[in-house]
Amino acid sequence: MILACSASVGLAQKSLNRSMGGLSYGSPEQVGINGEVLSREIERIITQAIDSMAFPGAQVLLAKGGVIFYQGTFGYHTYDSLQPVQPTDLYDLASVTKVTAATLALMKLYDDGLFDLDKTFSHYFPRIARGAKKDLTMREILAHQAGLKAWIPYWSESQRKNGKWRWNTVKTDSSRRFPHRLEGTDLWLHKNFKERKIYKAIRKSEVSEEKKYLYSGLVFYLFPDLVERLTGEPFDEYLRKHFYEPLGAETLGFNPLNRFPSERIVPTEKDTFFRKTQLHGVVHDEGAAMMLGVSGNAGLFSNAHDLAKVYQMLLNGGEYEGKTYLSTATIEEFTRVQFPENGNRRGLGFDKPLLEYNERISSVARGAMPSSYGHTGYTGTLVWADPDYDLLFIFLSNRVFPTRNNSKIYNLNVRPSIHNLVYELLRIADGTYTIGTHWN
Repeated sequence: MILACSASVGLAQKSLNRSMGGLSYGSPEQVGINGEVLSREIERIITQAIDSMAFPGAQVLLAKGGVIFYQGTFGYHTYDSLQPVQPTDLYDLASVTKVTAATLALMKLYDDGLFDLDKTFSHYFPRIARGAKKDLTMREILAHQAGLKAWIPYWSESQRKNGKWRWNTVKTDSSRRFPHRLEGTDLWLHKNFKERKIYKAIRKSEVSEEKKYLYSGLVFYLFPDLVERLTGEPFDEYLRKHFYEPLGAETLGFNPLNRFPSERIVPTEKDTFFRKTQLHGVVHDEGAAMMLGVSGNAGLFSNAHDLAKVYQMLLNGGEYEGKTYLSTATIEEFTRVQFPENGNRRGLGFDKPLLEYNERISSVARGAMPSSYGHTGYTGTLVWADPDYDLLFIFLSNRVFPTRNNSKIYNLNVRPSIHNLVYELLRIADGTYTIGTHWN
């Protein structure tokens, strides 16, 4: 397989105004890293992954101190090797949406005094949080410490055993009662599907009596409604107005086909069980699809550079190019471990390093500091920020093409291998690590 690769390093002529806290382009040597080793080893790792069909292509971005010292594109949109991945291409971020959309909005609401982490679930969602859910706190929920069910297959629970759709769910023809088209398909959603099916299913879901870490995406389907109730602005517009647009993150947003041609969007899975089509420019997550592409659980698309702007803002303590988006105190609160005494590593929305590192299950480097944070996405994406090193790592891929039944990205340790490489090269540069010096 031919590997298409471009590395945007040493591009000082494209430098942004770092003095105002933005991103600029520089070389690996500028941040103390051996650029020859970095480029060679990243290319080796990703070439092996693409040759093993872990994913057709990828984008990688690395920044330190606001300097993008490596930006590479690899492979193609699909395995036909017709369209090379470009830096401007958009990927489906999957659950990276949880921290780049829902959590980000909640952080601003928290800053503005509109959201209280220690108020109960029933305070914000009285129609849904009943019974055992009533007294759960938003802090417990955001830290995945509340005992909520992990997920609900909304699409399959809308079908009968014979494969036909249940009443008031989905039809194959549009009508006044079924006005919402599931993008990319000939399926039409009932006008009240969100309230009658998704919200109802969350309300009826069971809660574990044992309060321990269990990753759950349920409430992230509810947060768009909460943001709109508290601000009077639709969820996607609130994020665009307060974050994405002023950050200059042009590609970051929901339903990308409304803004970009399909040629710039990397396809994901060939859906054989729900939408029965190749998913291209529409959200991979079925629940987010039934939210018409806009949810707090999944739905965001972006390229690596625009995603980096959000996380550089967080690394900057809430500022970017002279504008303040969030307070440093809020960022620190949301990104710290909340319940370590329960063996729970999570922050509020954000993932954190394992409390005890295990290379078999970790998505990030052994060297990632306890202060670091980020999130993975089911489609093969990852963003990770390390305040101690002022280091940012973004990896975007479509490992679910053509099927989600592909775990090679995990088996090959692709993302942590690249992440480990960076930390090792940084430690070699400061004289605290020598094992990797055979690369020189």
